[in-house]
Amino acid sequence: MKKVSFAEFGGPEVLQLIDAEEPHAGPGQIRVAVRAAGVNPVDWRVREGQVLGAHPTRLPSGVGLDAAGVVDEVGAGVEGIEAGDHVFGEGVSTYAEFAVLTAWARMPGGLTFEEAAGYPSVVETALRIIGETGVRAGQTLLVSGASGGVGSAVLQIARDRGIPVIGTAGAANQDYLRSLGALATTYGDGWVERVRRLGRVDAALDLAGSGVIRELVELTGDPRKVVSIADLGAPQLGVLFSGVAGSVPDALAEAAALIARGKLHIPVEKSYTLADAAAAHADSQAGHTRGRRVIVI
Repeated sequence: MKKVSFAEFGGPEVLQLIDAEEPHAGPGQIRVAVRAAGVNPVDWRVREGQVLGAHPTRLPSGVGLDAAGVVDEVGAGVEGIEAGDHVFGEGVSTYAEFAVLTAWARMPGGLTFEEAAGYPSVVETALRIIGETGVRAGQTLLVSGASGGVGSAVLQIARDRGIPVIGTAGAANQDYLRSLGALATTYGDGWVERVRRLGRVDAALDLAGSGVIRELVELTGDPRKVVSIADLGAPQLGVLFSGVAGSVPDALAEAAALIARGKLHIPVEKSYTLADAAAAHADSQAGHTRGRRVIVI
């Protein structure tokens, strides 16, 4: 089978499309014929060799956590799913023609494989970090870097829970944030004062790692009300860096329910082939994403 792999840490150029042996489902796992794989910032952070406790890397390594596809192997002890079912979920080395998943759910009706691949990790992350801030209905959440996949999920989940959101993003994505129910403003010079003019901030999320932790603490008045998924230096300022996933099956079930109720939709901004994985990583690292990027097999 074809698979994207890297044998050394480095930039996007270390990614190679190789011929590899097919993986097989072990106990409690399923294997899917991958139709699409999500492109997440954690993918290129791992490729660079960043120290992420939840994702230890042994070289050579495959790439990718999220996938949507057709079940073709069911491991021992797995019930309620069978070959031919369409699922989305999380596993390992999903930039490949076949991948083993350790958490999954049936794809909600109406979703394409391309769309479904964009949900697993971002929804789990969004649910986790909203909870970690302690923000409640009626309190205002500030989201720095709000237009990407996680931000798109946060804005919609928060709206469903009655949590007003202020989102920062580039000028081109202001209308997109507003379409998801957020009060929107641009980042850059003067952004803190622009946020203050929009209202009180009770909790904040750093999704972009753009060096704004001090300002987020200033706006909330409490480092315990700030969570980052992108700035490894956040703990030095008393801010939680959230990098360890909670229950992915629970998150997938909630994602499916939100999608079914019409409360969650994350658009696919751009699709790539396996051979274009390096370009997908370069684009992801450049930021300014609106929604999700996915690899289509």
